[in-house]
Amino acid sequence: MKEIVLDTETTGISVKDGHRIVEIGCIELNDLIPTNNRFHCYLNPERKVSEKALSIHGYTDEFLSDKKKFSEIVEEFLNFIDNKRLIIHNAEFDLSHLNNELALVGKKDLKNEVIDTLILARDKFPGSSVNLDALCKRYGVDNSRRKNHTALLDCDLLAKVYINLIDQREPTLNFKTQNENTINKNYVNISYFKKVVKPSVTELENHRNYLNNKLKKNFF
Repeated sequence: MKEIVLDTETTGISVKDGHRIVEIGCIELNDLIPTNNRFHCYLNPERKVSEKALSIHGYTDEFLSDKKKFSEIVEEFLNFIDNKRLIIHNAEFDLSHLNNELALVGKKDLKNEVIDTLILARDKFPGSSVNLDALCKRYGVDNSRRKNHTALLDCDLLAKVYINLIDQREPTLNFKTQNENTINKNYVNISYFKKVVKPSVTELENHRNYLNNKLKKNFF
């Protein structure tokens, strides 16, 4: 199944305070392998960036002033993610902003299946820090280029973290999103399958010989 690792940057935290999206990044995965298909854009949010957000991503009002508006890229964005599972870290945040942008241009909320890697990480490492930097450190993912939070770079890092997160899980995972009103009102049922490597005929023969030699040394 094709999946989309998605991240956004915004002018601030809450849509209730009128904050808007300034950047969208998406990387497509096909059977967990990144493809060459990517979607990326900076957006004119039609409002000022908060000081807190500016310190996080570094996108100034001047830089964003000549970028496209969400209404100009919405169809391309929706076509890119159509019928694909979304992989998002802290999905409630990104989906609330995306659905707000969609509402502003008269579109319906996203209905894609969603996997929130924040929930996966909290379940896997209860009590530990599970932000993206902490997970990169835990899995040995190089995040040295992450001086600021930028959507496409964060997608690249999250793709690597996501693969590590699900690789060590049991084959079947059922979880419920934290905010079912925002994300999904139903349980998300996802099956993960670990890769099974079958030994070759030569490897099996070598293993038998090893066991026979070990038994002889133990008994004679």
